[in-house]
Parts: sequence; structure tokens; C-alpha cells
Amino acid sequence: MIRMEPVQLEKGTAWAVEVKLPKTTLISISTDIGYIMCGALDIKLLNEKLQDRKIIAGRAVGVRTIEQLLDSPLESVTIEAKARGIEAGMTGREALQKML
Repeated sequence: MIRMEPVQLEKGTAWAVEVKLPKTTLISISTDIGYIMCGALDIKLLNEKLQDRKIIAGRAVGVRTIEQLLDSPLESVTIEAKARGIEAGMTGREALQKML
């Protein structure tokens, strides 16, 4: 099952997508310029193999719901996210504000 819902933030709206798969759930929340995602996101791949794409993204581990992704600290972020002031340890909500 796939579910999409708007996430209202101070500076605008982001979109959450939840994909239920066997034994796991993929969760991401995106804006027009970047996104945060559950532990399935491979930050190393984005920074090394896809560096030319300049992807703005962050990863939170151990999250199982959209609310947890918003409230949990990011475990890692891409180089491009750091360039926008997004840091590991920042909550997903704080990071998304910098992506709006």
C-alpha cells in the first residue's frame, strides 16, 4: 500500500510518502528541492556515486512513522544538504524547514 499526505510546516508544505512493503515500510518527506527519508536511504551512494546530481537529503534511522521521521534527529546528510545548513542531529522537521 502507498499513502501520500501533506505535511504542514512553518514555511510551507512538504509531502510525505509511506510505502508498505513486506517486513518493512519506506518513509520519505520531500519538498521541491530535497527530502528526508528512513534508514533505507544510502547517503554514501548519494555523496559518492551520484555527487554530480547535488542531491539535498537526510537520513533518520529507526523511524516507523511519518511523525517519527519529522521528530527524530537525522543520522546523516548529504554534502549538498550541509551546504544549505542542514546537519546530522537536526530533527527532520528542522531540516525540511531549510528545504522550503
